[in-house]
Amino acid sequence: MTSKPTRLPSNPRFSSGPCAKRPGWTPDALGSAFLGRSHRSKEGKARLKLAITKTRELLGLPEGFHVGIVPGSDTGAFEGAMWSLLGARGVDVLAWESFGKGWVTDIVKHLKIADARIHEADYGALPDLKFVDFTRDVVFTWNGTTSGVKVPNSEWIPGDREGLTFIDATSAIFAQPIDWSKADVVTYSWQKVLGGEGAHGMLILSPRAVARLETYTPPWPLPKLFRLAKKGQLDAAIFEGETINTPSMLCVEDYLDALSWAERSGGLKGLMARADANARVLFDWIDRTDWIANLALDPATRSNTSVCLKIVDPDILALSAAEQAAFVKTLVARLEAEGAAYDIGSYRDAPAGLRIWTGATVEASDLDALTTWLDWAFREGKASLRT
Repeated sequence: MTSKPTRLPSNPRFSSGPCAKRPGWTPDALGSAFLGRSHRSKEGKARLKLAITKTRELLGLPEGFHVGIVPGSDTGAFEGAMWSLLGARGVDVLAWESFGKGWVTDIVKHLKIADARIHEADYGALPDLKFVDFTRDVVFTWNGTTSGVKVPNSEWIPGDREGLTFIDATSAIFAQPIDWSKADVVTYSWQKVLGGEGAHGMLILSPRAVARLETYTPPWPLPKLFRLAKKGQLDAAIFEGETINTPSMLCVEDYLDALSWAERSGGLKGLMARADANARVLFDWIDRTDWIANLALDPATRSNTSVCLKIVDPDILALSAAEQAAFVKTLVARLEAEGAAYDIGSYRDAPAGLRIWTGATVEASDLDALTTWLDWAFREGKASLRT
């Protein structure tokens, strides 16, 4: 048996979604929520518009970009964009983790776009970006939440592209720099980097995306929740706070609280710095630890939010795949039982391993404490194998 650490993380919530609330959060932060009133009243629309305005300011969006609150979390936002805007030209779809593969399925099997090229890679790697054709529309995740692999930068995206870029940025926004001159459609949800609540998505459209929306009508029926245009024009009301369906004003208040915390924490640069520092705690631990490795092979593509890890200890690798998965499951359960870490198992479709959130709402000191518990849980697990 090995000695157990004595210092627990103050907040053991390292889930990759929903993610930890901002430091110091309590339910009192929601005390002024606009409840029991219509979201379409003057005051209700003002709260929704404030969320949009604060988002625009925090992200530093260029003039002409539109921001809207839509239903269905990031998935709803991205589906709405694909259903409304794809089909005008061929599309290149990049997939190197679960959610990217989901967009492939939607495009090929449901929208049935015949002229679709798929660029795939295994967990831990990126497709070869030089083969992406920007005369076509391009669909990809900026940060692969379930693989811990992000695009290294935006240099591979030409400024004079002909097609639109569709970017699922839900675990990258507010943590990784996005060049808005290279972005046409960007989506995210509140429950990732800012630790907000689920069910609501954010949709950001560039002027080029708006032009597509106003000059192209897709050949398939559009569900009401995906309709972004009226009579051939952008439905501007959506991007002023008049949501397509009823939002939770309690969740809106929580998002406003998160945005205010972000402003107090140094704005966008402060949030990115926090995520970088958090990830560095884990990266440094990985460098000095022989039983664990980053799932992302190329250091330039390693996520600073959803850090995905694989066990490389020879004794564990000698086990069958089922036995390795069971070992990881036991390790994760041991940490939960001790109150050291919650929800850090890898995503269900990903290789067996760990996934630890290091976004801005997590404290570096908690991650530092976590590393000692990870080492302890691993040693305990190996000891159990020998008995």
